[in-house]
Amino acid sequence: MGSHIADFIQRWKASGGSEQANSQLFLAELCNALALPCPEPSKPVNEKNIYSFERKVYVPRGDGTNELKRLDLYRKGCFVLESKQGQDKAAPLSLPGLTASSAVKRGTRQWEDSMQRAKRQAENYIRSLPADEGRPPFLIVADVGFCFDIYAEFSRSGGVYLHFPDARTHRIRLDDLEKPEIQSMFRSIWHDPLSLDPSRRSARVTEEVAVHLAELARLLETDGHSPEKVSQFLMRCIFTMFAEDVSLIPANSFTDMLQKAAMESGLYEHFLRDLWTAMNNGTVSVALGRKLLRFNGNIFANPEVLPLTKAQISILLEAAKADWREVEPTIFGTLLERALNPKERHKLGAHYTPRAYVERLVIPTVMQPLRKEWDDVQAAASLLFSQGKTKEAEKTIADFHKRLLAIRILDPACGSGNFLYVTLEHMKRLEGEVLQTLATYGELQETLLQVDPHQFLGLEINPRAAHIAEMVLWIGYLQWHFRTHGNVSPPEPVIRKFENIQCRDALIDWKSRKYATDKNGRPITRWDGETWKTDPATGRHVPDEAATTVDMVYEGVVVTQWPKADFIVGNPPFARGKTRKKDLGYGYFNAISKAYSELAKSCDFVMYWWHKAAELVREGKARQFGFITTNSIAMVFNRRLVSPHLEDKKKPLHLAFAVPDHPWVDAVDGAAVRIAMTVGAKGAKKGVLASVTEERETEGRECFVALRESEGIIHADLRQGTDITGVCPLKANAGLTGQGMKLHGSGFIVTPEEATLLGLGRIPGLERHIRPYRNGRDLADRARNVMVIDLFGLTAQEVRDKYPEVYQWVYTRVKPERNQNNEEYIRVNWWLFGGKNTKLRSALAGLPHYIATVRVAKHHFFVFLDGRIIPDSALVAVASSDPFFLGVLSSRIHVCWALSASGRLGYGNDPYYNNTLCLDPFPFPDATPEQQTRIRDLGKKLDTHRKARQELHLDLTMTGMYNALQALREGRALTAKEKTAHEQGIVAVLRELHDELDAAVADAYGWHADLSDEDILARLVALNAERAEEEKQGKIRWLRPEYQTKSKAERQTIQIKLDLAPPAEPVAKGKKSKTAKAAPEAKIAWPSALLEQTQAVRGVVKALQDVGIAIALEAVAECFTRAPRARVEEILRVLETLGFIAINK
Repeated sequence: MGSHIADFIQRWKASGGSEQANSQLFLAELCNALALPCPEPSKPVNEKNIYSFERKVYVPRGDGTNELKRLDLYRKGCFVLESKQGQDKAAPLSLPGLTASSAVKRGTRQWEDSMQRAKRQAENYIRSLPADEGRPPFLIVADVGFCFDIYAEFSRSGGVYLHFPDARTHRIRLDDLEKPEIQSMFRSIWHDPLSLDPSRRSARVTEEVAVHLAELARLLETDGHSPEKVSQFLMRCIFTMFAEDVSLIPANSFTDMLQKAAMESGLYEHFLRDLWTAMNNGTVSVALGRKLLRFNGNIFANPEVLPLTKAQISILLEAAKADWREVEPTIFGTLLERALNPKERHKLGAHYTPRAYVERLVIPTVMQPLRKEWDDVQAAASLLFSQGKTKEAEKTIADFHKRLLAIRILDPACGSGNFLYVTLEHMKRLEGEVLQTLATYGELQETLLQVDPHQFLGLEINPRAAHIAEMVLWIGYLQWHFRTHGNVSPPEPVIRKFENIQCRDALIDWKSRKYATDKNGRPITRWDGETWKTDPATGRHVPDEAATTVDMVYEGVVVTQWPKADFIVGNPPFARGKTRKKDLGYGYFNAISKAYSELAKSCDFVMYWWHKAAELVREGKARQFGFITTNSIAMVFNRRLVSPHLEDKKKPLHLAFAVPDHPWVDAVDGAAVRIAMTVGAKGAKKGVLASVTEERETEGRECFVALRESEGIIHADLRQGTDITGVCPLKANAGLTGQGMKLHGSGFIVTPEEATLLGLGRIPGLERHIRPYRNGRDLADRARNVMVIDLFGLTAQEVRDKYPEVYQWVYTRVKPERNQNNEEYIRVNWWLFGGKNTKLRSALAGLPHYIATVRVAKHHFFVFLDGRIIPDSALVAVASSDPFFLGVLSSRIHVCWALSASGRLGYGNDPYYNNTLCLDPFPFPDATPEQQTRIRDLGKKLDTHRKARQELHLDLTMTGMYNALQALREGRALTAKEKTAHEQGIVAVLRELHDELDAAVADAYGWHADLSDEDILARLVALNAERAEEEKQGKIRWLRPEYQTKSKAERQTIQIKLDLAPPAEPVAKGKKSKTAKAAPEAKIAWPSALLEQTQAVRGVVKALQDVGIAIALEAVAECFTRAPRARVEEILRVLETLGFIAINK
């Protein structure tokens, strides 16, 4: 092969002329020389061209149309290659009014610009590849016969393609192809590109190391050492192992010492204490016989050495043998925290948050704004250089580097530091590009200060995690230093006491705290919520009342002031509103509730961080923030917090980026959860909404996630399009819906056999208090046919007197757990359900049957339940026995509304039906009697069909039937389980019934049956507003007047029936609204500085493209006051040359 490569290099070194003439031949011969497969002939079906020259892509123009472009060389799942060639001939630009650019020669500043333009062009093409093909991890720019610039983006989710492996070594010259390591890299790019992802290799090393450290920590704690001492000792060992592998101390010095100590352990303690003292002070180590670098920092301030047995030394030796240069800081912190935490150690093998997930938030929050500014700086510098102002060009770039050094990043719940490290690495990559660009202008980069850990600030309440975060940042920074500078030692002290990671609470500060006490001064204790015992009478697990904790009282509480930062990013804790009080402790919960009295107590804990960051950004004290939150951020109890920030008239916030639902890995226990990502920025602007289109397991621990992006205003419910968050509840729907009963004790549930033993059928009146019971699983899967003890309306004495068997049952099975409940009503009224739910009880009273749906389920479906059945809190009950309402609720129109109005919950990302949002504002159709009869008949048939099929097939479930129905509608092949459900449920008939129902309900609204979801939502929002206005005039269209008009005096309103005028037809796609403005209303003042001028021109270009106006010199210049036409022309020329703007051709 060597001769083939040498011949290839010799043949192409002297090439020149046309890139178009040489490119394909050059690349084909490259493949032959490296024994790579050659591209395949082009096929008529574009999607089948998975490895070919000239693969077609359709790139969006600014006016909404697409333009045909071609990828020079494409290999699906591997790379896109864009080829160029140094040449003398000038290439004309396409922008109207501009003249041709000057020719470019290799090695010149203009040539560098042309290579960057080719890279941006390829990125633009990649974004236009079909979503199901995914984005290739590599992008290559080839100057035919000269070099290859290699870029990578391993998350494959729309991030920026970065220099690979770094800014210094990403350019492969033709002569470099003779190096075996370069040949191997090209083969990997062609065959297994993800194997080049350094984080994947590092992950394996990191996991192995963590296992050894966890075992050693366990043994040391067994010897009687405290977890705190063990963790501090092991962190000193960890940094020492890293230091010897990167030659900060003599290579293998620590490992050699451990090998000797394994045979004679007495020397180990003296050696290590001497080593750590010398590392801390920068003095001579007697054991090593040489002066060491001064490390300083906090890691080696205490050189205490824990005694180890020979077996324990052997475990530490195994960890030391690992290549610590390969440890992945992104996951090391999480694994180390688990290894050193006695409670979490058993979860060491659980999943951790993959690096790609962290990058998915860090890049839009921090890096995209910085890179956008860097793009503008490059454009301004290029223009200055073309005018012969080289020193000014250098200064423009150097000034940007100074601004980069002044940037501060804050993670106000930093944990073990993975978000801060990922941000550090990306900023170092950007800095590498800046310094590399300065070098092409002649600036010596070694003389400049560089990005370092002091710019990355963290708040963390857990002392061990805070220490780990600090160490992770320094290890990551030093790894980057040695990759960039080789074996050059960093300046002393190696670790500096920046105190950038603060161990403190992120939400409140307090003057003091003390134990909560009763009136006699005794501490108030409560069950610890974790410890259980077995009840001797029932054999059930009940709370162990001896296992208690004491709550604290916080005094002098004030809101915490966060350190000043330009960007805020992180993953705050997830405690949900319902369990937050118990999870956080009642004293702390009361303290933060008082400090943040403006926030609803029902919001998730993470939203406190979101609120604080949003205020800082709106006030201009930070540029952007980005947080991981629960995916319930789109639910009403969290939207109440988000909406005021977005809707503020004077200082609005907008969501610049959002992912409404994304898989995640809990940092504590490794559990799979669902999260949302949101990035907030100042002003009222459009944002990018990224929706997950595919999830699949990969060979590693992470799940591959494909995203589809769309630009537009992002509402508080993390949706674009029609905003339904502003609809209001209708009086016509009031009082008829509610969540079912909250038992607060599984002891209330009994089987029919147990109910009989308790006296059902034997004791008169007991049938009113032991009734059939259904929860969500009973409806979605198969009913358990259980019953529930409902003692509503009875005192404990009445229960004991009338139903003694029932009394004892509840006393022994419910009361022990209720005794530990901190809610007074639930604790004192232990024989009753946790909530009275009197409104729903009243609405359901006397109905032969009522409508129910599951609150959280894969499919929204509605069924009739017998009036005797008590619904669980997992159900929403609608107090109507009219099949007309069952039919309307089962229609596509209502389901579309419900899916948009509420949100999704759980790892299954299942739709959540919130009756307050889904039903209270929903405008039912004003149907004629004939239309009502039709819908009523179809509603009956729908309910009857499903129940009849389930009666015949005991294993047939509602979920199974609707899974099969979904498959039919999607036109995909049914699975074996879906085929069985299709046959048993006669799902073809079910589909027909739903289709007929959808058409009948649409007809009742006066709409077409084939409206898009967006049109349906727009019409329903308009109808909601119309009905609300009617109700202000006292015209209420009661759904169940015989009940609703009796329930409250103000509901005594005369019924009306008005013809429904359908809302105006929406504007057809491709047509502009008459009120649409083609250009900004007011002209923009022309800035004085070149960088600001460049940024302003780029902003106007985007604004014009957004409204479909072709970009021309006059159109851009007209948007400014007193803008020199020549300067606008110069800026436009540079922006197009560098590929920062796309010009319609």
